[in-house]
Amino acid sequence: MASIASRILAEVMRAAEGGPPIFVATVVSAGEAAAASLGAKMLVRRDGATIGSLGDPVLDAAIVRDADAIFRRHGVRTVHLSLAGESISRQEAAEQPAYAVMVEVYERPVRLLIAGGGHIGHALCRLGSMCGFRVTVVDDRPEYANADRFPDADQVLRGRFDEVLASYPIDDATYAVCVTRGHRHDEISLRSIVGRGAAYVGMIGSKRRVKAVLQHLVDDGADPEAVAVVHTPIGLDIGAETPEEIAVAIMAEIIMVRRGGSGGPMTH
Repeated sequence: MASIASRILAEVMRAAEGGPPIFVATVVSAGEAAAASLGAKMLVRRDGATIGSLGDPVLDAAIVRDADAIFRRHGVRTVHLSLAGESISRQEAAEQPAYAVMVEVYERPVRLLIAGGGHIGHALCRLGSMCGFRVTVVDDRPEYANADRFPDADQVLRGRFDEVLASYPIDDATYAVCVTRGHRHDEISLRSIVGRGAAYVGMIGSKRRVKAVLQHLVDDGADPEAVAVVHTPIGLDIGAETPEEIAVAIMAEIIMVRRGGSGGPMTH
């Protein structure tokens, strides 16, 4: 029978290659009287099933309890818990016997799908790549849909928006934005994306215009609940005016959704 370590490694590799997301919890600090041992590992699946143990049933249960929040944050972070399994701050952990547990989320690569290769799409591609997204840009014009214009993109697709986007594999690791050169193409793109399970869908435009577009989709049979969660007008309100500033506002909203942020000033 395979060892715990080999089973964890197999699931980590499967998650990184596109399988179901998991995270691995590792004890990196244990206070006096702690039952868990340094280096103990436990893998947690989305459904709460586990492989391995941290050596303390209370600690195991606390990590599983917080699994949803850990998955929402993605990446790697360290959480602190009391010996009773309560979540505490780093400062509180320094003042009492406590655990520090590193949690590492493994999941398929996150993707940014940009419909529109204009000025905003160009700036957004650069920002998305800087933020660790695998970026795909779609446009129907040869002078805009090419690798020379988008050196930071992982993929540049040229063709009719509806045809290209209909065949693009969208899932809950996809963050899609419609920033084409006109409202007609934005609506066509949105029709091909909405309701397909993307983690985020956003469309540029004024409140008046986007309200009409969303109503068109509902009138034509789109799921009202899927339409209701479209982020439009797109981005956070930072007073953006230039294409680069608008791209920052859009990327900030995407990161907020992905990481579970509030969108408010850090001073609050």
